[in-house]
Amino acid sequence: MLFFPDFDLAAREKPRIEHVATAALEAAPRSVTSTVNPRSAGGPHDFSSEGDYWWPDPANPAGPYLQRDGLSNPDNFTAHRRLMIDMARDVGALAAAWKVTHEERYAAAAVRHLTAWFVDPATRMNPNLLYAQAIKGRSSGRSIGVIDTLHLAEVARAVEALRGSAALRPETEVALTGWFREYLAWIRTHPYGVDESKAENNHGTCWTLQAACFAHLTGDEAVLAECRRRLKEVHLPSQMAADGSFPRELARTKPYGYSIFNLDVMTACAVVLSTPTENLMTWALPDGRSLVKGVAYLAPFLADKSKWTRSPDVMYWNEWPVRQPCLLFGALAAGNKDWLAIWQRLNADPQVEEVRRNFPIREPVLWVNIK
Repeated sequence: MLFFPDFDLAAREKPRIEHVATAALEAAPRSVTSTVNPRSAGGPHDFSSEGDYWWPDPANPAGPYLQRDGLSNPDNFTAHRRLMIDMARDVGALAAAWKVTHEERYAAAAVRHLTAWFVDPATRMNPNLLYAQAIKGRSSGRSIGVIDTLHLAEVARAVEALRGSAALRPETEVALTGWFREYLAWIRTHPYGVDESKAENNHGTCWTLQAACFAHLTGDEAVLAECRRRLKEVHLPSQMAADGSFPRELARTKPYGYSIFNLDVMTACAVVLSTPTENLMTWALPDGRSLVKGVAYLAPFLADKSKWTRSPDVMYWNEWPVRQPCLLFGALAAGNKDWLAIWQRLNADPQVEEVRRNFPIREPVLWVNIK
């Protein structure tokens, strides 16, 4: 990654990180066991969620739900996902605060949250997603539910950042990496995970980011190599158009938000999977398609949404953009000060639930090298 000589990411982020982390110090650890979905086929340690875009059939209210793409049903169960997003926010901020200050209180609080979610037998989540994205009358769980754990990608980065702190005791680190190793094996072998990995849109991209981050944490070089191959030979060739856009995302009812989301995740894949000899942000296909080109396509619309030439999103149009990581990753890789300036002026800590759900990369100091 290229850092601008006058840009110190850690120094710029420190006040914001400490503000968010201070609030996280006061938060009580909570996991999936703190609330139960009464309609889930799973047990108290199983993550549960219900498909966002599925609604009762007006002609048969007690029957199987019907899909309304892009329109979220507020009555569906999302409590576990909210808990996971809150945990990821708190752990990410606390680990980032430890990284930029080396104050052990931040690391200790992060470890408390991590222990509750992944280690303590009384509260830990089972390392699978058998009951995610269920649909009333149709399915107790689906392959696309794997996207619900996307926020664990930054949690894995946080665990890596905490190495070297006194709070992360060896036995706790072993237990944490063991959980992520088990979950990585599950998404690579269970039919739900295998099916999700084959998705040719943001779902496939999100599978790769999770696999890459979990493999990076656990030191699985074989999976990292496979993820690099997927990014270069599957995601970029099949998803990106010649102009740097993502046609499958543009075809959705929320083309703006989905385009941003997919580019954020794909550029994060490049950051995690790059090596000292290969920068996957600037790596290009023979026809010139690259992730930097993807940022070049989207950046003008992030700077000024009024320039967007497509239909506005059916929901949450006014809430985007926020401080999209693709701008930072692209700016650092290409040396583009305009992208960096856009990134700096956008909202770093959105509060709208739907935006938070699609904003899994909040702490850039956990993703890139810092001074």
